[in-house]
Amino acid sequence: MPSWLAEPICQRFDALKVFEGTKHGAPNHCLVNEYEAGQGIMPHEDGGAYSNVVATVSLGAPIVLDLWEKSTDEEGQQKGRGRPRHRILQEERSLLITKGEAYEVLLHGISERHRDVGLKEGSGGELGDDECEQPAINWELLGDKEAFVDGVLQRKTRVSLTFRDVLKVSKMGQKLFGKR
Repeated sequence: MPSWLAEPICQRFDALKVFEGTKHGAPNHCLVNEYEAGQGIMPHEDGGAYSNVVATVSLGAPIVLDLWEKSTDEEGQQKGRGRPRHRILQEERSLLITKGEAYEVLLHGISERHRDVGLKEGSGGELGDDECEQPAINWELLGDKEAFVDGVLQRKTRVSLTFRDVLKVSKMGQKLFGKR
């Protein structure tokens, strides 16, 4: 991981002991994703290539992460179905640490929608076809509740930095790029 990314962020992970107990004790991989309003990612689990801790830094706009119970379709493939079990509102410049049951038992994803409604208990309204009214389980922990008038999030472009500890690290990249 480049020092310009690792130094400011991983020092904070160390102080918080985020990756304590993982194979390498620190993240060695960072995935950068951009989500525009209306874009998402289907319910999924990260799989066995990673330690069971993920640290996600949200930049740009807030987003709602949905968590589903695992279920299987007709072909035996894992997928989330129906209404999410939980919704987490990730504010801009926030850190979400996913581990334990949230990592091991639930699927996570971002629904493809332009706005999220009903994020505050009792703040529902008329729903559009692509909307889900379910309070954010972290509503009381938010730093700026006033930014979500009536429990509504109008989505904008969001960038996520997803830090993981990859269990088996290949040396091939170092050989390809001449690093030792």
